[in-house]
Amino acid sequence: MAKKIFITGAGGMLARDLTAVLKESYEVIAQGEQELDICQREAVYDAFNTFRPDVVINCAAYTRVDDCETEQEKAFAVNATGVKNIALACRDTASLLVHISSDYVFDGSKRMPYVESDEPHPLSVYGRSKRAGEDFVRNILERHVIIRSLWLYGKGGTNFVDTIKQQAQEKKELQVVNDQTGCPTYTRDLALAIKALLAISPRGIYHIANQGICTWYQCACRIVELTHSNAVVVPITSDEIRRPAKRPAYSVLDCTKFTRATGMELRHWDAALQEYLQAH
Repeated sequence: MAKKIFITGAGGMLARDLTAVLKESYEVIAQGEQELDICQREAVYDAFNTFRPDVVINCAAYTRVDDCETEQEKAFAVNATGVKNIALACRDTASLLVHISSDYVFDGSKRMPYVESDEPHPLSVYGRSKRAGEDFVRNILERHVIIRSLWLYGKGGTNFVDTIKQQAQEKKELQVVNDQTGCPTYTRDLALAIKALLAISPRGIYHIANQGICTWYQCACRIVELTHSNAVVVPITSDEIRRPAKRPAYSVLDCTKFTRATGMELRHWDAALQEYLQAH
């Protein structure tokens, strides 16, 4: 009998790709906010006790980073308390919890890729809420996996790649920050990586991302080039746009632990970006 996997946050980019990738090998049920409000503890318990999953992958999150600054209660309700509810329910059903976290748990002061053991120092409400969620998972469950990734894009969600592609068709000039460094990560590649991880009975924290390093400006330039747009991309600093939430200036993740565990290395971000833009 195939293992049962329950995916939360079914409306998001990663959850969609996970459902498509995992349904070939597992029995998968995916529920979004309309079907399951993770902030309602009893609802989470009821869902897990009904389905009795072997694995729960939590993709549910409140990810509007700037809005989190003024909606702190909502951010912590979803990203911390909701995660606590899931972890407690997983403990009752003896399910492995795979929790999706973020590079925003780091402050970006480092100048070499972050490893799993680096101490989180979030700069924003969003980052603090994601760290709180991680803490609940670690403190409640012995059997858990925390996956940190960054700069996600994929089909069916609001993301940087689609936004730049659209703006490049509508505007002659785009201003994009050039002082934040990371790596765009294609959600389908991340989904395939999670599938590989599930095959080895994983435990603990794993950093997973496409290979390579770039700034948002460099990524935008490549999107414009690949879509044959005539738009001009102008580099600016983060201070020039003054967004409510601070972002880490450097949030590149070291994925060595994942590669050693699975033998898998995600492709370079540019190759993934080319495939995505050709398909969408």
